[in-house]
Amino acid sequence: MADNSSDIAADQSFSMEGYDMDTLVQHAGQSADVWCTDSALVPPIMTSTTFRLPGVGELGDFVYARLGNPTRNAFEKCIASLESAKHGLAFSSGVTAQFCVASLVKAGEHIISGNDLYGGSTAQLKHMSNKYNIETSFVDCRKSENFAAAIKPNTKMIWIETPTNPGLRLADIAAIAEIAHNNGAFLCVDNTFSSPYFQKPLKLGADAVMSSVTKYINGHSDVLLGTVCTNNDEINEELRSFQKLIGAVPSPFDCYLANRGVKTLPLRMEKHQENAIAVAKALAENPRVEKVLYPGLPSHPQHDLAKKQMTGFSGMISIWIKGGLDEVKIFFKNLKIFALSVSLGGNQSLAESPATLNHGGVTEEERAEVGITVNLIRLSIGLESSSDLIEDLENALKAAIPEV
Repeated sequence: MADNSSDIAADQSFSMEGYDMDTLVQHAGQSADVWCTDSALVPPIMTSTTFRLPGVGELGDFVYARLGNPTRNAFEKCIASLESAKHGLAFSSGVTAQFCVASLVKAGEHIISGNDLYGGSTAQLKHMSNKYNIETSFVDCRKSENFAAAIKPNTKMIWIETPTNPGLRLADIAAIAEIAHNNGAFLCVDNTFSSPYFQKPLKLGADAVMSSVTKYINGHSDVLLGTVCTNNDEINEELRSFQKLIGAVPSPFDCYLANRGVKTLPLRMEKHQENAIAVAKALAENPRVEKVLYPGLPSHPQHDLAKKQMTGFSGMISIWIKGGLDEVKIFFKNLKIFALSVSLGGNQSLAESPATLNHGGVTEEERAEVGITVNLIRLSIGLESSSDLIEDLENALKAAIPEV
């Protein structure tokens, strides 16, 4: 057999267009020429903060780590391919990514957002409104006409989560994108709960998509990182310029871990969903549970929309148990497998109380408006045995609510 190893080595930068996600997560952005070596299959951690320049007045591919880094570039190319995007930018966290997108809006302009957001996102938008004279309106994302009604002559951006955190409400991405574009605004979608494996907002008309990579994309609860992907050249250029100015970049080590974690994204997301469906069905039949919300169940009020714009339903479940704060405390005290913890999307199952944790800074009236009561528990379903997870939850519920 002829030795064609040199031909194979030269073909490491072949086009990724048209490949399935299972292939993209393994190969997109992983060409050896991206990270300054011609033989390694795994992108190394490039920790150098500065790079040798070819000559006076000449710039190489890399100059200074804040401006660009080979390890970061490899991950950015990969995540852009997963979101069907032309451009991908990695940031030091999800809220940093959101701040940079919101900073595309100028003083005196207007943002419309859903009213059921991650508490940190709501707090950040309110802060920007107060600090930078950026007007912000919060509306129920479940009805697209709410966004149309909130449009003003100075509206610049619409920001939505779908599904939302923790209410698991859905927003019709295509309909809201049309509203934004008809009124000279752009739409950014927080895709953290679905990941690009189960939802592609850019294909539905969004102008930018943000994800907290800390969650499902990395998937191991050991990375703090966010991304923004877009097909809009102007948005990309403005974001990169602002990112360079404020230094909102992740470390090479975090990029390395995220690049490694995303390799198993398709496998993990399928298992998260498989477990979540089993857990949601079991909880829906439990007499100690008042309500279960999971987009993959026909009982979810927006199940049809979920099927329309998502290819799967991820691993997030919200439940309302019988009783109040005392029962919630007993419930958490008796969990064995589920950890009482913030964050989500990791390999281990987590449970938290939104009213007392990530929405603790939101007013009681605002929490009540979106159903965040003290008996709400948000579950991030991990990769353990579904039967073990169900048993763990049932035992904790029996301890908290002995009589039904």
